Amino acid sequence: MLRIGIIGTGGIANAHINGYLAFPDQCQIVALADVMPGKAAQKAADSGLSGAVGYDDPMRMLAEARLDLVSIATPPSTHAALSIAALDAGVHVLVEKPMAPSLEECDAVLAARERSGKLLSVVAQNRFRDDLATLKAVVDSGLLGSISHVRVDSAWWRGLPYYDLWWRGTWEKEGGGCTLNHAIHHIDLLLWLLGRPTEITAMLANAQHDNSEVEDLSVAVLRYERGLAQLTSSVVHHGQEQEIVIQGEHARVSQPWKVVAERSDAAGFPAQGGDADRVAAIEKIVADREPLAHTGHAGQIGDLLAAIRDGRAPIADGRDGRDAIEVVTAIYKAGIEREFISLPLHASDPYYQAGRLIENAPRFYEKTASLVEAAS
Repeated sequence: MLRIGIIGTGGIANAHINGYLAFPDQCQIVALADVMPGKAAQKAADSGLSGAVGYDDPMRMLAEARLDLVSIATPPSTHAALSIAALDAGVHVLVEKPMAPSLEECDAVLAARERSGKLLSVVAQNRFRDDLATLKAVVDSGLLGSISHVRVDSAWWRGLPYYDLWWRGTWEKEGGGCTLNHAIHHIDLLLWLLGRPTEITAMLANAQHDNSEVEDLSVAVLRYERGLAQLTSSVVHHGQEQEIVIQGEHARVSQPWKVVAERSDAAGFPAQGGDADRVAAIEKIVADREPLAHTGHAGQIGDLLAAIRDGRAPIADGRDGRDAIEVVTAIYKAGIEREFISLPLHASDPYYQAGRLIENAPRFYEKTASLVEAAS
């Protein structure tokens, strides 16, 4: 029975708590920690975790609670230091996205993982969704042929009060805006589906949130071999209609699910009826796929528990978390410097360093509120 601790007891902690509770025969939540006095103990009581101890000091929890695995669900600026402390204490780590605000910090966490021998997983819960796992299976099947174009809409909407919470809306504490903290999920999916791009350019804006330093909208173009991908990261899109559309040589698939396959007539125009056989082959992959036993955070937690038991790497590991931050960093650098950015980014690049983005980033507006707790 693995002993579980959770650092950070804000809203996202509930997803971790419920995820661990889905595996009562494999793990038990024995401790929670939060720097706000009494908050961890209150969360334990509210969640029905009668055997869990609440700590006001995460370091004390790591020293005393005899943990096997810890979830880190705190503001992004704290992720690297807490992950390193837990790994160096001999504890496996599941850290919320983003892994850390900079590549330098990501690499420091990866170094801690290496010297500790413990597992590190970065939250990428959308890999554990049936619709997206289906999209992955189709891409991997080769039925699409080479990829021509991908459109990713990480479209969210947030009102002005969203940025009143003390750590949101500043480059120093949040690490960035919607590109880092919302689109990170879609960036991970893009990397999972297609791998690393070779070049990125982008533009950044703050279109609607005049109480925030950070961007609320970015549009990036990514080069993949012969094809291109475009990524919109937003918290200004009414309806929050998120979509991934993949156009291949032979067919198009998307989430929400749709499949279309054209075939050419003698003049090069779309032939009537399209390529029905290819559509049928793709739909068969979808029909034959076995649904996931657990989805979202519970799916990722289940995979990590199995990885600990089996001595293998988790599906979403620290290298995956770092790769997503590399793309985010390239988008920010491209938008700030107005350049085309080649990947990979090396340690000699100024934007690799912790703090360099904070120094160079535009302050679109001044943050005007700093609430300790978000409004309910």
